[in-house]
Amino acid sequence: MAALSLARAYQASFDARPHTTLAVTGGCLNALGDIVAQLSHNALRKPHEERAPLDPIRTLRFFVFGASISPLLGRWNIFLERQFPLRALNGTGRVSLRALCKRVACDQLVMAPIGLVAFIGSMGVLEARSAKQISKKYSDMFMPTLITNWSVWPLLQVVNFRYMPLPYRVPFQSTCGVFWTLYLSTVNSREERKQDRETAMRQTLG
Repeated sequence: MAALSLARAYQASFDARPHTTLAVTGGCLNALGDIVAQLSHNALRKPHEERAPLDPIRTLRFFVFGASISPLLGRWNIFLERQFPLRALNGTGRVSLRALCKRVACDQLVMAPIGLVAFIGSMGVLEARSAKQISKKYSDMFMPTLITNWSVWPLLQVVNFRYMPLPYRVPFQSTCGVFWTLYLSTVNSREERKQDRETAMRQTLG
């Protein structure tokens, strides 16, 4: 019953303010993914290692990114819906497997790289990194993360595009993305610590 009420409230909010609804939903789920990542990182520490406190600024950065990109993803899903209809215009007939594959391929070959470029760049800016450091982030993170993306997301997007109604596709993607955000947060945090160590070493040597 609670889930049904929540779905109705979401649908009403989406119908009235689709972009705001997607932004808040995406931001909150992205922030949740980062919190899970921080808690997981602490849980994996050895008993003698000190637990790091939760970093709300880091979580806020993930909220900002999720809130910013989710409306864009909403528009992207509308574009895919119109460009590659799964059924005939009258909404009847069997689902076109070819159209479904085209949707997934277009999403993974176009939007996945764009989203990753936006993520790495926005995190670099929000972390107040220099242009050189952001460039290093791209060289270290982009291809390995994109390859990992292609090993995970195509199957999830098949389910998303095939079974989820249009208003729920970005939330579904964001919900699955809690675990993806956990991965991105871990990778980004590792790169952040690496750059901090390199900066500290240069300052010491300089």
